[in-house]
Amino acid sequence: MPVHALSEDLKSLIDKLIQLKQIPVTERVMQLSVGTVAMPLISWLASQVQFPRIYWHGRDRIEEVAAIGSCKDIKFETAISDQQLATTYQEQRALSTNQNIRYYGGVAFDRTIESWPEFGNSRFILPRIEFRRSGNQFSLLVNLNFADNDHHSEIDNAIAAIEAVMPAKPLSPPKKIALLARTDTPDFTRWKTLVEQVIDPKFNQDTPKVVLSRLTQLAVNEPVDPWMVLACWQGRNPNSFQFGFQFSPKRTFISCSPERLFRRRQQELFTEALAGTTIRGLSQEEDIALANALLEDNKNSVENQLVRSHIVNMLTPLSRYVGADELATIFKLNHIQHLHRAIHAELKTGVNDFELLQALHPTPAVGGLPRHTAMSFIRQQEGYMRGWYAGACGYFNQYESEFSVAIRSALIEPGRINLFAGAGIIAGSDPQAEWQELENKLATIMSILFEL
Repeated sequence: MPVHALSEDLKSLIDKLIQLKQIPVTERVMQLSVGTVAMPLISWLASQVQFPRIYWHGRDRIEEVAAIGSCKDIKFETAISDQQLATTYQEQRALSTNQNIRYYGGVAFDRTIESWPEFGNSRFILPRIEFRRSGNQFSLLVNLNFADNDHHSEIDNAIAAIEAVMPAKPLSPPKKIALLARTDTPDFTRWKTLVEQVIDPKFNQDTPKVVLSRLTQLAVNEPVDPWMVLACWQGRNPNSFQFGFQFSPKRTFISCSPERLFRRRQQELFTEALAGTTIRGLSQEEDIALANALLEDNKNSVENQLVRSHIVNMLTPLSRYVGADELATIFKLNHIQHLHRAIHAELKTGVNDFELLQALHPTPAVGGLPRHTAMSFIRQQEGYMRGWYAGACGYFNQYESEFSVAIRSALIEPGRINLFAGAGIIAGSDPQAEWQELENKLATIMSILFEL
């Protein structure tokens, strides 16, 4: 690895910071950057000792970010309104005109109840140091928060953070670990009861879809490197979003999610309906046959169409134009394939990211329809706290913002791996088939972790 070249680029950033001490500050949040050498960003991130550690890799594979430290931490522990979050972010965004400044983070699936320790109902970080790749171009960035800190001390803190950057080491090699115990919440008996409640005609008439999920807790007695796991997962499903948030050494949330919540480029918005699932085939012929059967399956088609209609309805008041694919296509992953419809909108002037977040999250693909009654059922009956699973993770930026729905995810803690999977329950759903869908969705991550 080109360690010497990287250290020279870090020194160049320090020189820029020293020069900045001599001149008046023009903006209250600033960013300095230098071009740098190519580097495996997950390896670099895993080698660092500063927290938080954040990783983001776009589904289009053009962009990748590894970030460490924090010069601004926006965290809400308890129930907040999206309006409060919007106000806080808009105040922060007004501190700079630089369109490259990003706040990375996420919001929980259910922002009205308690969430995981350290993560909060929402948490967004302006990192101290970022290592970004765009295509084949790499850059190092340092962010400065003069709004909350003295000019000279903030620069000194940034210099200290750069001096604490560690050289990249190779990731620990993949290895299978021993599974000591497994607990599912809800278990199958409870799952069957919940599915039967949702498909009961009296309930289903008013709430046609509820996405039920399951927490699978796996007890282990050896440390698990979350970044090695994420790198392996990335290799299995390269056409997904890959991201991770590690606010302390205690727990790390990683995800290899196929689903985009939204991408905004100025007033252009891109989103999608991703719902309806089947497995992959063992041969090309079987794979095509399974895909065609999924396209023709009434239950899955209805589920996807419900999601599409809901998203279009929610975007219409915010947009000059909304267009959505009439026909579903197949989105393929390593072990499963989904029905997919692309949706594109031109937003009205003044619509901000938090209005989009409020309109789109949680989508019917992870919550249900109508949103309020489906969420209420999940909150009362599912039996565990989803936290950031099925939440929205990504970044806000003046020019463009992007969020993924945090499905296909894991929360890694000392001695325990928490895995999550969900299935859309509508009229005609079969408890056993939906339970098997959960297993199919965990197949990739389970094969990375354990001998099966």
